[in-house]
Amino acid sequence: MTGTASKGGEVSRPGFAYAIGSYVLWGFLPIYFIALAPTGPFEIVGWRVVLSLVFCALLLTVTRAWRPFTALLRDRRIVLTMGLAGVLIYVNWQTYVYAAVSGQVVEAALGYFINPIVTVFLGVLVLRERLNTTQWVAVGISIVAVIVLAVGYGQPPWIALLLAFSFGTYGLIKKRVGPKVDAVSGLTLETAWLTPLAIVILAVVGSTSGLSLGTVGPWHTVLLLCAGAVTAVPLLMFAAASRRLPLIYMGFIQYFAPFIQFLVGVFVLQEPMPPERWIGFGLVWVALVVLTFDLLRGARAARRQVVQLT
Repeated sequence: MTGTASKGGEVSRPGFAYAIGSYVLWGFLPIYFIALAPTGPFEIVGWRVVLSLVFCALLLTVTRAWRPFTALLRDRRIVLTMGLAGVLIYVNWQTYVYAAVSGQVVEAALGYFINPIVTVFLGVLVLRERLNTTQWVAVGISIVAVIVLAVGYGQPPWIALLLAFSFGTYGLIKKRVGPKVDAVSGLTLETAWLTPLAIVILAVVGSTSGLSLGTVGPWHTVLLLCAGAVTAVPLLMFAAASRRLPLIYMGFIQYFAPFIQFLVGVFVLQEPMPPERWIGFGLVWVALVVLTFDLLRGARAARRQVVQLT
């Protein structure tokens, strides 16, 4: 059972709810990280890794899923692949948290806006996929957008590019393991690989500037201890949505998160938006419209082919 539609061909309402919920939570993550001040980005990510592992272990216990998880540990290829995925997601988390706490939420949003285009580009470089003319137009427009932003900044938008390429490559790796690894088991393996590194980072922070956990106030302590749940819950909702919704719907809904992040950065945090930044974002949005048009056209063609075959 794929769960992509309900009776009468209607799209799953729970699937929509899970998808929107996951991306809305991801969209408001910058506010959560900013609320953790004065905790620095390295301590935040360190606790995020360790507490995500604890949260996942609890979930495996509650759902009685330890047996299938331990079966995965016997597959060396999967274990090593998830280790590489863990490195990429660590780079993504660290970059994103740094952007949030350093007042660069708008650039972080740009990274997730261009992520779908980067994923297409990586498909050409890594998987040797062929792009049609419309997809090349979208990639070309996005490259022009990055050049415009680089000229405006005086340097390339490194945060946006690092976020887009780390998450795009992470997605490719996850695609290789496919349905063999569910969301909870995958995150458990990734954070298990990263936990030794996280412990070293927390030890370094503790011996230099000092750890903030338990020293600022009860509310701050509660927020920081929720880092594991804040990481895992939207991921699990996303996994639930992916099992219930067709890919094309997930493709549209994925723009919720960067759009919310953009609004937070511009209107809540009041980050500067000079003309060249508006032009760069405008070009990225045009590229996404072109890519969405190609996605819709491909979906319609696939439906017509199915109808003809039946």
